[in-house]
Order: sequence, then structure tokens, then C-alpha cells
Amino acid sequence: MPDLKLLALDAEDLGVLAIQLQDAIVQMGEMAYVEREKRFALLCNRFDAADAPQTKRRGVEFTRRRAGLRFERVLGVKVSGIDRTNSKRFLVLLSVMYESLVGQEPEGHITLVFAGGGAIRLHVECIEAELKDLGAAWRTSRKPAHDQGE
Repeated sequence: MPDLKLLALDAEDLGVLAIQLQDAIVQMGEMAYVEREKRFALLCNRFDAADAPQTKRRGVEFTRRRAGLRFERVLGVKVSGIDRTNSKRFLVLLSVMYESLVGQEPEGHITLVFAGGGAIRLHVECIEAELKDLGAAWRTSRKPAHDQGE
């Protein structure tokens, strides 16, 4: 599969990015908010679901790709349920959601939801995000598994 380079400018676009980011592994030390530039960015190892065989057999290989995700026009960031003191800690990204502020559209909140209940909420002027693959894919034998309740 060719490298992804996706831009999100509305909630529908953001949903496409969210699908590509489900089960991405993010290291705490590879996330940053640059307040003066109104930018939040992170590096991740995303699971390439499009490249994954639809099987649960042992020995099947899957693909991960290094990717960068950035959000522009970020007015503030709130972190909840995540220990920020350990920059080497890994988080698994489950979803990316957008909620507009009633009467103030397109201003709103983009929430990155992680396994274990942690979340990062971005207060944004509007949706402006980019997801870009940064290099070659690599093989892994591990496929993310989800409980039926998730």
C-alpha cells in the first residue's frame, strides 16, 4: 500500500483519519503542544488495517507504519487519565472524535481516546489536521484485539 497523506478539514474527514489511526501506538515523549504556533503533533506507529488479512490464524504477518499526526489552530490542550511524568510510556490510540461548540462552529474539541481510559482533548478554532506516513512499513505478528464490549 502506498504511503498515506491525508488532510482533515471537517468532521467527516477527521473520521477517515480516525479509522487509519485506530490502534496506533504513541509514546508519551513523542507528543508536543507548541502553544505559540497553535499546533499539537505526535508520532505514532499505526496499524495498517487495510493491509491486514481478515484472519485469526497464527503465523500471519501484519503491517505497521511510522506516521506523523498534526493538528493546527489548537487553542489549548487538556490531558486526563494519563501519567505525563513517564515520557517512555506507550499508549494505544482507540479513537479520534470531534464535538463542535454549540453556537461557535467550527470551534470545538477534538478528543484522542486511549486504551485504559486516558484522553487528550484539543480545543480547536476549527478542524485542520494532517496524517502522513513517514517511512517504510514493517511486519509484525501482532494484530490488535478488542473485547466484544469495545
